[in-house]
Amino acid sequence: MQRSSGCALAARRLCRAFNLDRSPSAFDLPLYFCPAFRSLSLGNPTARRPQSRPESRWTQVRQLHAQSVSAPSAEGQPELAQKPQRTLPLQCPGCGAFSQTAVPSDAGYYNLSRKSVMQYLGLERPKEAKKPRKADQIVQEVLQSVDVEALECQGIDLKSLLPESKPASAATTEPDKPPVCDRCHNLIHHSTGNSIYHPSIESLRETIEESPYKYNHVYHVLDAADFPMSLLPRLHSLMDIKLRPRNRRSDPVNFRHGKKTEMSFIITRSDLLAPTKEQVDALMPYLQSVLRDALGRVGERVRLGNVHCVSAKRAWWTKQLKEEIWERGGAGWMVGKVNVGKSQLFEAVYPKGRMDEKPPKQQISIKVFPKTQTNANPPLAEPEQDSEDSNPLLPGRTAMPDDDFPLLPPPLPETNYPPMPVVSSLPGTTASPIRVPFGNGRGELIDLPGLSRGDLELHVREEKRKNLIMTERIVPETYAVTPGRSLLIGGFIRLTPRNVAPDEELVFIMYPFTPIKAHCTSTRKAVAVQTEAEDAPNVENIALPGTGATIKHAGAFQVRYDTTKKQARAVLDRTGVKADRLPFRVLGIDILIEGCGWVEVEVQVRTKKLFGSPSASSSATSATATIREGEKDGGDGLGEVASTSEWMEKLDLRPEPVNAEEKEGSGKDGQPEPNWPIIDVYSPEGRFIGYRRPMNGFVINRKPHKNQRGRPRKSMKGAKKLAKAARREEE
Repeated sequence: MQRSSGCALAARRLCRAFNLDRSPSAFDLPLYFCPAFRSLSLGNPTARRPQSRPESRWTQVRQLHAQSVSAPSAEGQPELAQKPQRTLPLQCPGCGAFSQTAVPSDAGYYNLSRKSVMQYLGLERPKEAKKPRKADQIVQEVLQSVDVEALECQGIDLKSLLPESKPASAATTEPDKPPVCDRCHNLIHHSTGNSIYHPSIESLRETIEESPYKYNHVYHVLDAADFPMSLLPRLHSLMDIKLRPRNRRSDPVNFRHGKKTEMSFIITRSDLLAPTKEQVDALMPYLQSVLRDALGRVGERVRLGNVHCVSAKRAWWTKQLKEEIWERGGAGWMVGKVNVGKSQLFEAVYPKGRMDEKPPKQQISIKVFPKTQTNANPPLAEPEQDSEDSNPLLPGRTAMPDDDFPLLPPPLPETNYPPMPVVSSLPGTTASPIRVPFGNGRGELIDLPGLSRGDLELHVREEKRKNLIMTERIVPETYAVTPGRSLLIGGFIRLTPRNVAPDEELVFIMYPFTPIKAHCTSTRKAVAVQTEAEDAPNVENIALPGTGATIKHAGAFQVRYDTTKKQARAVLDRTGVKADRLPFRVLGIDILIEGCGWVEVEVQVRTKKLFGSPSASSSATSATATIREGEKDGGDGLGEVASTSEWMEKLDLRPEPVNAEEKEGSGKDGQPEPNWPIIDVYSPEGRFIGYRRPMNGFVINRKPHKNQRGRPRKSMKGAKKLAKAARREEE
């Protein structure tokens, strides 16, 4: 027993001395400062450290390398012919990953042969012998044949015609900002890179709990492209944050554990909603109502005056948010899912160039960290005698227990214009928290890694994944979809109307606000394209091969939101009739595609058909019976539209009935539920689909109508006078 414990102790000492991990099975994982890996179990569960005390627990050792981190001897790194003048930055300023020189495929890797890295370290690149050009050889031959002394006697000085040599000090100037890692370099210049593992909400909560500031503010960043699908409904409860209730007499937000934490909602990329800032501001009541619906029961009790709708691209309300961050001080945390625009918003609202302003009178921060900041890039020191295998470019990289290492990395040195996080469309760009202080200790802004969003891009071909992100405002095309036809989005998402009333065929008008190409065709052909059948027509499908086998029913959505007042405003203004007295109703709904955009659906129904008999339950039952009859005939539940095929029998593409609470429920005052039109949506794994009340985006973003009237005819008054004068002259 003593021998085994002695071997284990010797092994731990060797691992700590040579900077080796104690779990060799997890070497393929990129290990950063990000606290998401605290909960990961590494290697064999039996290899975990036994608990020595009840309050201690085994967590991952926060180190970076799975082998010795000696940079000069690492594979692919050049031998350093001279001693560098400084070390690498502690973190990559672009993604926040811990700097390393051992694993080129991971974030934070620095290639020492890169020009910017060598200049930052104070190294000189070896000069390559340049081959002389033919023009230079001709010039040299001419100069050798010229008598320079004779020309000088005539007053011609050839030396004055030569360019002056630059001073040697100009070529050896040190760069002001540290370089980014190779992964960020490829993202900026080549738009290529790998995503990192997304953290969990619990890990972000533990990170925020270690804040050294007394006042903390969490900015929950949402994306306007698929709002509100990027919302985390329970974020405030998981982070123990109290939202302000509607009751103004309620107790204000109190301090907990000596800290005060509040939350605001920020809707980014608002320029995707409307062309002008005034139109986006007019949508704020709508956005607040949609946010209340997404929050559930909590949304009816809280006050939503803390919702900001900004656009970093167009600089809409970013200046006001920047001033709010400056006045509030303390720690500002950017929390949200991936690809919602956190890093771009970070750069737009960070208060730059304010180091010379006076500090606030009140105390904002708790003195946890020392006031004097440690130098993140210290000069190179002489290595110790017992650290022969240590990396001279990465000081202090030793394997330490997680209890001795804080979750938060140290902040960057405060400057007026510090380096900002990298902005990229790649999901999961930020690898670790990036702390950028401002205002001489007034506060700091922290960019946290993004949470998982749904991974729709994993079902799309790699060369088409960039098309999933909406980068500019879309003016949609109009598609009239009748029962028996479907709308394909990218070839792998299908919207199919369901004909609830057999005696009346409704026309569904669809406006796809997505960067993916849409195509309207018959339902039989649309199913063949979506499921990648052999007899599928020639319609582009951007999904990966094999995705057709994963297509499932994502939901049956009732088109139940009345938009008659907005869509039929011209008729109401001309006739003076109220909307509830019209013989028809215009209903709408927005079908959301996670991370891509939305499809606005509208349908016009007769009032007597909508509120008359049969009830919703009987109509839904009859629709389901019609589907079952179609299945007996070998179709897909759409009658004569679908045809029999083997792939239809293998896949379960039957539309499910509407939810029980929606199908058999009653309306207000005990009245029967109206006969709402239904639209079925099919997607990979039956996921990535949501809905919201309609925004009527087509009315806001529609193309301007061209003037149908021709150019006004030129007045003939002058021509008639000239003709009359000509006749008089002839007489």
